[in-house]
Amino acid sequence: MKYRVTHRTRYAGADSVSVGHNQAWLEFRPSDRQQVEAFTLQITPEPSIRSRRIDAFGNPVHLFSFNEGYQQLEITATTTVTVREPCVPEFVRRTRISELRERLPRKAVLADREALEFLFPSAKVQWTSAIQQWAAETLLPEMTLPEAVLALTARIHHEFTYDSRATTVNTPVPEIFRIRRGVCQDFAHLQIAALRSAGLPARYVSGYLRTVPPPGQPRLVGADASHAWCAAYAGNGEWIDCDPTNKTLCSTDHLTLAWGRDYSDVPPVTGVCVGGSQHRLAVNVDVLPLSDSPKPL
Repeated sequence: MKYRVTHRTRYAGADSVSVGHNQAWLEFRPSDRQQVEAFTLQITPEPSIRSRRIDAFGNPVHLFSFNEGYQQLEITATTTVTVREPCVPEFVRRTRISELRERLPRKAVLADREALEFLFPSAKVQWTSAIQQWAAETLLPEMTLPEAVLALTARIHHEFTYDSRATTVNTPVPEIFRIRRGVCQDFAHLQIAALRSAGLPARYVSGYLRTVPPPGQPRLVGADASHAWCAAYAGNGEWIDCDPTNKTLCSTDHLTLAWGRDYSDVPPVTGVCVGGSQHRLAVNVDVLPLSDSPKPL
């Protein structure tokens, strides 16, 4: 499936920013199931300095600074990307949680060693004994990893309510667990915490979700939004991506932008500035399908 994704971020304030330094995780990372065919990042006004780097997790990061100031900043990322269905190897379908827990400490392959950094608490993923016990009720050792991931995904979807006003970007996982409400970022963090508490590496994935309008209704340009889900490590470099907000494993409707330990590793745009009081943020995302037949990767 081929898409054109446009992500537009606009900052405007009552006062001008005199100096600003920013980072943006808006360029799609390459992966085994998606191919980036074109990418542009337009920044208005033109920054004083621009550069690009690859972060510790392999994500492209764009850095830009302003030395002459601005009152309004607009950042537009436009990407053409082809996504294909994930292929779950047979050994992943058969792997039981108990086997994976036993195998990981041996670090049989380099990917196992790299996955272990997604096993520990991180800035926005902490858990309590109550969360660990709650996770253990679902993640039974005799279950295969796909069975366990689907069961946990479904449980979060059923027990928690989507509520965009219940949390902020800084709401900790134990609070989300207590109030049983949140948004996609919160549910991804909760599922990661549950998996890690059970000894299973899990990472945070930022990206986009293709939305389909109701029957008979036109597709609304710009009505899409950034999305977040998580991925559980299955051994030998394989990961299972799952979306607890929508109770599903990820497929061609999920477009991967970046991944890290949690949201703080891969925010769309972050930075510091001098000035710019009372600034307003507006984000507009458009995920446009271009074809129903993906090209061979």
